[in-house]
Amino acid sequence: VKQTAADPSDPQAPPFVAPRRSGLLPGHPVSPAPPRTSKTLRAEAKIPQEGKVSGFCPPRKSCRDWIGPPDKHSNLRPIHFYIPESESPLEQKLRQLRQETQEWNQQFWANQNLTFRKEKEEFIHSRLKAKGLELRSGSGQKATLDAEEMADFYKEFLSKNFQKHMYYNRDWYKRNFAITFFMGKVALERVWNKLRPKHKKSST
Repeated sequence: VKQTAADPSDPQAPPFVAPRRSGLLPGHPVSPAPPRTSKTLRAEAKIPQEGKVSGFCPPRKSCRDWIGPPDKHSNLRPIHFYIPESESPLEQKLRQLRQETQEWNQQFWANQNLTFRKEKEEFIHSRLKAKGLELRSGSGQKATLDAEEMADFYKEFLSKNFQKHMYYNRDWYKRNFAITFFMGKVALERVWNKLRPKHKKSST
């Protein structure tokens, strides 16, 4: 499943398409970033920084999972998982794995989008300064760059973050395989609980 994730404030931004797990907002800094090793890139993909997720809360008496509105930092819709009173240890393991994966996913893209916005502003400011222009015109309108200049910006950002996204995708698929595996185990457990003979209480 895929969704389009582009910067709504940039009318010239191309419709970059990212997986449903993502909120990709491409961009790149003006000055070259210091070289990052493979170990550093893997760490960035695995351990996102702290961030605040959407504060949406479902009704208290709800007995279903709820999907909230898009988070303003990651552009992803958070899922609030229902916890039944009769939750088995296997069901609990599955829910916790899904919650942990969602938090990891939300934080990764919140950080990625924050980096994009910051580097985009730096890029625009540098290009405008090189042309002798200000960030805002005399009328107060914000200055922008043309489509060709912004295309260079997106291309270099994606190229610079290629390995980081590659490690992210690898971990994403590993997590989803694990979730699918536990979903199968939970489904078998529920079938077995329905089919197995129920022991009758002996009268005293």
